[in-house]
Amino acid sequence: MKRNIIRIDEEKCDGCGLCVPSCAEGALQVINGKAKLVRESFCDGLGNCLGDCPRDAITIEEREADPFDEEAVLSNVQQAKQESVPVHAGCPGMKAMSFSSGGSSTALHHSQPSSLEQWPVQLHLVSPQAPYWQNSDVLVAASCVPVAYGDFQERLLKNRKIIIACPKLDRTEGYVEKLTAILKLNNIASVTVAHMEVPCCSGLVAMVENALAMCGKVIPYRRVKIGIQGNILEEK
Repeated sequence: MKRNIIRIDEEKCDGCGLCVPSCAEGALQVINGKAKLVRESFCDGLGNCLGDCPRDAITIEEREADPFDEEAVLSNVQQAKQESVPVHAGCPGMKAMSFSSGGSSTALHHSQPSSLEQWPVQLHLVSPQAPYWQNSDVLVAASCVPVAYGDFQERLLKNRKIIIACPKLDRTEGYVEKLTAILKLNNIASVTVAHMEVPCCSGLVAMVENALAMCGKVIPYRRVKIGIQGNILEEK
C-alpha cells in the first residue's frame, strides 16, 4: 500500500541515536553506525522521531510500504520488556558523556589513572554536536597508536578530547565530512593527529588535513608520527 513512512538519509546520519528513543514502536535501531528503519510495519508514519535528529536526516515521504501493524508492534514491545531489552533506547555505547580524568573510585583494582575525559571515542560513534568538543584540544589518533606508544596517556591524551580511527580497516565513507562538522560546529582550540609510520596510516593524516582545509577556520595543527617500536619518529 502507499502511505506515509520515514526516510533516513544515511549521508546526513552520524549515528548519534537520538532518534531511537522517540520511536515507541521500536522501528528504529542504530546499526553499523547509522540509524535504520528495521521494519516498515513498525513505523506509523507520524514522524515523532523527526524533531530529535540534529542532522535533519529523517523526513516523511509517501511511498509503497508494508501497512502499519499495531498488533506486531505491541508484541514486539512486550517481548522486549520480557527480555529486559529497552526497545526504544539507543546503543548505550554511543551515549555522549563527559567526565573527569583519573578513573573511577569503584574500580575493582587500583591502577594508573586514565586521562580519558569523554565517551565515545571511535569516529563512527562520536557526534559533532557533543558538548565536550567546545573549547577543546582534539587528538585524532590511529587505532594502533595507543598500543604502540607507551607514553600515549601522558604525552598525547592528557587534557585532550580524542577520536580513534583506522584508515585501512574502518568503513571510512563520511569520515572527512564528520571531522569537518566537528571543526565547523565547535570552537576547537587545536588539533593533533597521531599516526603510525606504516604507509596506510597516512590516510588518516589526509582525512584530518582535508577537514581542516574545508572547515573554514584557522586551527593550530600538530602531526606526530609513531614508530612501530613505540618511539616518536617525527613531530611537526
